[in-house]
Amino acid sequence: MGRAFLYVTARTADNYPTAFTRIPAAMIQTLDQSGPVWFAPSKQIMFQGAELNPDDVIQFLSPIQGIIYMSEQAVATALKLENARYRNASSAIPAGVLRQTGGEPLSAQELADLAASFNAARETNQTAALNEFVTYTETLTSPDKMLLIDSAEFQAMEMARLCNIPPYLAGISVGSYSYQSSAESRMDLWTFGVRAYADCIAGTLSQNNVLPNGTYVEFDVEEYLKGEYSMDEMRKTPQTESVVLPS
Repeated sequence: MGRAFLYVTARTADNYPTAFTRIPAAMIQTLDQSGPVWFAPSKQIMFQGAELNPDDVIQFLSPIQGIIYMSEQAVATALKLENARYRNASSAIPAGVLRQTGGEPLSAQELADLAASFNAARETNQTAALNEFVTYTETLTSPDKMLLIDSAEFQAMEMARLCNIPPYLAGISVGSYSYQSSAESRMDLWTFGVRAYADCIAGTLSQNNVLPNGTYVEFDVEEYLKGEYSMDEMRKTPQTESVVLPS
């Protein structure tokens, strides 16, 4: 959807927010903006049929639409492809065709029953018996084609594009590619995949309706980019009043 909402539940004596609760964006209606492009914070916010005071709602307007809204077809295609791969992988039997070559023609139901019993026999015994009037011909579909490997690779790359990250960060083969160190990989992930959302969060929380003039919020990413960030170091760090958000 490209936006998110925090509702202010407590304020200081000088009217700055001290506590928030998240409001699901899917349950929000903005009467003065229909979207999907949001040009400014809304002044008419409806939540479960009740109008909210816009001064009590912190509105995060991302420069990028939400992933599931930006390309519904790409996400749906990826899910259907995964289901197809799972269905093909659930059977070790090569795809093939049963063909009646003689005798009295079988009805559609009889053919379906024959195919089902043949599959059951192959799954349990690896050998199935056919009479003189039925032949089985394997198709030329190889296991890698049945698992739709090329299609899955392409769709994974499509998802990487959708998330604004270089494909190699998701383990996708991109052929010839220059060597990347772990530090460069972290920088690419931050720059292409996270930075736009982080800037939106930091910029929104730095506005004067959240913090006093002259103060601001920023993400502390130096340790992450250097690869020095660890839980042990965080436990040793004394807790202080700060507006710096850890990555």
